[in-house]
Amino acid sequence: MLSIVASAALHAAPSDGPIQGAGASFPAPVLQAWANDYAANGGAKVRYESVGSSEGILRITVRSVDFAMTDVPLTQAELLQDDLVQFPLVLGAVVPVVNLPGIDAGELHLSGPVLADIYLGKVTRWNAPSLRALNPGRSLPDLPIQAVHRSDGSGTSFVFTYYLSRVSDEWNERLGIGSRLHWPAGSGAKGNEGVASAVHRTAGAIGYVQLAYAEQQGFAPVRMLNAADQFVSASETSVRAALAAARWTGPGFYEVLVNKSGDTSWPIVGVSYALLHRRQEDRGDAVATLRFLDWIYRHGGEAARRLHYVPVDGRDLVKRIEDEWSQVHDEERSIPWQGQQ
Repeated sequence: MLSIVASAALHAAPSDGPIQGAGASFPAPVLQAWANDYAANGGAKVRYESVGSSEGILRITVRSVDFAMTDVPLTQAELLQDDLVQFPLVLGAVVPVVNLPGIDAGELHLSGPVLADIYLGKVTRWNAPSLRALNPGRSLPDLPIQAVHRSDGSGTSFVFTYYLSRVSDEWNERLGIGSRLHWPAGSGAKGNEGVASAVHRTAGAIGYVQLAYAEQQGFAPVRMLNAADQFVSASETSVRAALAAARWTGPGFYEVLVNKSGDTSWPIVGVSYALLHRRQEDRGDAVATLRFLDWIYRHGGEAARRLHYVPVDGRDLVKRIEDEWSQVHDEERSIPWQGQQ
């Protein structure tokens, strides 16, 4: 049994308008699918704007949306400062994508240090010695590398630069971790959508996006060298292998799943978190939002997997998450666990 909002609260009338969400572009495809499925099954309308993690955090802080999504987890101090509740909703692989003529799916191999050198502007051509060493026997084209990064405040950039900081001392010392950086090389594009489009139209380009965007554009998958020195592809299996290392510590469930151990672990995994205000002033809006989020945990797994995400579906973890919702409403009510459908 899971403890969530009060019985009376669940039956309170929601507001007239739709549930409003905004934030990270990383989970936008699956959020749209969830919104469609939820409405088709009698739920309220949900509108989600893909505006980036930084903008999403700003909007929930000033209460202009009912919930926000971020791939940059907030610390407990930050949550307390802005009176927010945070919990993980869905996970996915952050993948390098390339537009490289003559290279078939799964053929290109990359490592973290070489990826960092590309974005540092040190490796500038696709037939550079470091790339040839990772791809013996393959004919890499003599093309300039066009590195594409996010131009907006981005949780995907936070996860990506967190990874680069773990695998490259030079990156860590010069640039570090951030959702918005002064990139030393390449050009910027807004959102996962913008990066995917920029790479798609530019021969020799490389970018980083959530796996769903790579699949939408038909990019050939890149194989990455992980912490166990194994080349792996991004998949539900390799994301779940990294997920096995998650501890979900303390209030806020803070976790960054990069460069985790395990032969099959994908090295760059993003966690998308939902943000809500504590003790929301509009009871109807709060109830409607919690209903939608509860529906995702119980019924959203199929859509998530179809779109190359990994749902948060561990029974113990979901119970901990929904117990936290008492901070949004005072009263509690138990509902049967129904699992992912």
